Amino acid sequence: MLSKNDATVLLKIAREAIIHHIRNEDYSPTPREEKALNEHSGCFVTIKRGGHLRGCIGNFQSQQPVYQEVSTMAVAAASQDPRFQPMTLEELDNFELEITVLSPLEKIDDINQIKVGTHGIYIIKGHNRGVLLPQVATEYGWDRETFLRQTCIKAGLAENSWQLPDAEIYIFSGQIFSE
Repeated sequence: MLSKNDATVLLKIAREAIIHHIRNEDYSPTPREEKALNEHSGCFVTIKRGGHLRGCIGNFQSQQPVYQEVSTMAVAAASQDPRFQPMTLEELDNFELEITVLSPLEKIDDINQIKVGTHGIYIIKGHNRGVLLPQVATEYGWDRETFLRQTCIKAGLAENSWQLPDAEIYIFSGQIFSE
């Protein structure tokens, strides 16, 4: 579990990484002494402008401490989300950040194990993959099956593909914090 101070530090790192990247300046977060910030955890960084999604990128696993992973994913969310053009200098005045630090993935065989509002879903079928974070179902008021259908759609699959025997469903939880 990350403390309130840990969350504040990670949000500051994410913001600084984005600002420096958009300004074309070098940035590397200062090494941290906090034990929790040196754990190797996957994370997603979500950027919003005016309450609307502007970018979101993450990893389920990390080969680096979470404070460095947050920096990397923040830059990726600002510049590499294929749904959006890279952020511009003009956008630096007005954006909000949300970070989700993830638990390890758990493969499930029974969709009743999915707790809406607690779990995110990761679906794999063939070469298609899709993920929706735990907070997405809550934000849209979805039930379990709608959450599964929407994850399939995000993966580029037919909405009921989760029911096929070769579809793999994973769940995860996340500690979510925002500015």
